Amino acid sequence: MAVNGDTAALLSPVEAVALIGVLGIGAQWLAWRMQWPAIVMMSAAGLIFGPLSALLFGIPVLSPDETFGDLLRPIVSLAVAIILFEGGLVLKVHDLREAGSAVRRLVFIGGPITWILGTLVCYFLAGLGLGTSILFAGILVVTGPTVIMPLLRQSKLGGRVGKALKWEGIVNDPVGALFAVAAYEVLRVLSAEQSALSIIGWILFAAVSGVVIGIALGKFLSAAFRNAWLPEYLKAPVILISVLACYAGAEAIEHEIGLVAVTAFGMTLGNSKFASLQDLRRFKENIAVILVSGVFVILTANLTIETIVSALNLQTALFLIGMLFVVRPLSVAISTWGELKPKEMFLTGWIAPRGIVAVAVSGFFASRLATLGDGSSDLLRGAEQIVPLAFAIVFTTVIAHGFTMGPLSRKLKLAHSGPQGVLLVGANIWSVGLAKILKEAGVNVMMADTDLRRLRPAREAGISVYTGEVLSESAEHRMDHSLFAFCAAVSANDYYNALVCRHFGPELGRDRTFQLSTSDNEEDFLGVPRASRGRTLIRSGRNYDGLIRDHYKKWIFHKTDLTEKYDFETFKKERPDADLIAEIRADGTIAMIGPDRPARGEIGSRIISFGPDVAEKKVPIEVTDGQPPADPELP
Repeated sequence: MAVNGDTAALLSPVEAVALIGVLGIGAQWLAWRMQWPAIVMMSAAGLIFGPLSALLFGIPVLSPDETFGDLLRPIVSLAVAIILFEGGLVLKVHDLREAGSAVRRLVFIGGPITWILGTLVCYFLAGLGLGTSILFAGILVVTGPTVIMPLLRQSKLGGRVGKALKWEGIVNDPVGALFAVAAYEVLRVLSAEQSALSIIGWILFAAVSGVVIGIALGKFLSAAFRNAWLPEYLKAPVILISVLACYAGAEAIEHEIGLVAVTAFGMTLGNSKFASLQDLRRFKENIAVILVSGVFVILTANLTIETIVSALNLQTALFLIGMLFVVRPLSVAISTWGELKPKEMFLTGWIAPRGIVAVAVSGFFASRLATLGDGSSDLLRGAEQIVPLAFAIVFTTVIAHGFTMGPLSRKLKLAHSGPQGVLLVGANIWSVGLAKILKEAGVNVMMADTDLRRLRPAREAGISVYTGEVLSESAEHRMDHSLFAFCAAVSANDYYNALVCRHFGPELGRDRTFQLSTSDNEEDFLGVPRASRGRTLIRSGRNYDGLIRDHYKKWIFHKTDLTEKYDFETFKKERPDADLIAEIRADGTIAMIGPDRPARGEIGSRIISFGPDVAEKKVPIEVTDGQPPADPELP
């Protein structure tokens, strides 16, 4: 038992840190298993071990305020700094330019409109002070990719609306926090009763200082990585320590510009080019998951029953109605007028789920507002209600938008209907030929690989490609998963193929992830159990080496239409050696073929196969300079 002042805490700091980690990551895992939003599970964990346990036992099992005391504020501050650095790291200027004018208008026009209208709602409906309203409304601009990305996948929403919602969430993640920083600086100077000129001067100084510090550090580190000034094993630790140093150094110059600095630092580093950037992103993703989980559990556990009950009132209900049915629709209508169709505008105007960053940043600034003034200022009224209101809008939007996004997008005919296509992971001379024949047969195909050179033949054939690691968080943001019903891992690396199938299994369904076989005995999979890999594509024993070998024996891909005169039995008699890969049925749906997923062979279907040359239309596979590709292929 730890003691802080006159109040006893049930857990020691070490025990509390361990419990926070277990609850946070455990909630993330449970959310993944149940396919629920992680934010719901993390909130439940914090509430159960915080205010609900206090209600049952008289003392909370987890009370971060009492356990950590004065250390809690810097702990949360550093965690939020790393989270915002991570948000800046995924912001690609090139991607924003390619995202389309609707996204840019949502961000650069819709963001400020949401801030202004949100301020009015917070002030007149939620009863917050004007200063508190301005700051909180800035935070509410955040829509966050942690919530919107799973919803987009589940609803199969693509096209302009899907792209607009996805990129709005990615860009607004750090932008909303920066709005709040600007508002806080204004309030801090106002509380000191300084002149308008001083206010403008301090804001400009804070903004410029933070940006300069972040850009300078980002440029320096990217140069250090490119010029090999650091060994590989030190790069990830240096990044983490640099974020903390950037935040602390900027805070020493001026309070709260640290968040601006780390965001600028992340954006600068993310838009730099050096060899190990992808590895550092993966390290950053792991750290961010731990910190986001921890901060969320801390903030929910810190709530009291009294605070929760006080937030359940008419003002909160009016605030939620205003944000969902007035602010969001108006900001979308004004910013995208003439850019989106009415039904696209309607759906975009309804969907705006808030996520983890909104709550984390709310908790960050709530404690700071409490230190401004003497507590009686009308300007800062309701600062203690920021976190409960943030939780209220997060829960409401996640539930309301999560349950209505799919049906509404289908009703408006904006969602992709039915199975759409195939994602091929691993570019090689055989898989490029498969992609070509599938595309010719009318199937939507995307090919993914980490090597741009291996993707060149596919790109030249007009096939959609993704250059990068499909297992990374970056791919979560950049790839439209709603387009695909199947994933086929066809690289030369069997372990990597298994990882890809395991990664996409929960999303597509484990019966829709396929990989090449490795041997005649499927149980002998180099130590990887059957439960850890995808279904076998084609048949047992048909591995990568055999397919490449047969390609050089002049085997080619065929697409064969089954008719009354040429049915499936005739096809099998004429081509007994052919490998059956996929079946495109009469209704337009596609099914991959394997030993436990045989072809139906219905009349009107089209069979995609790989076999010896016969007298029918074929798609040859080109070999660059007449030479085979480098083997083995590694992901």
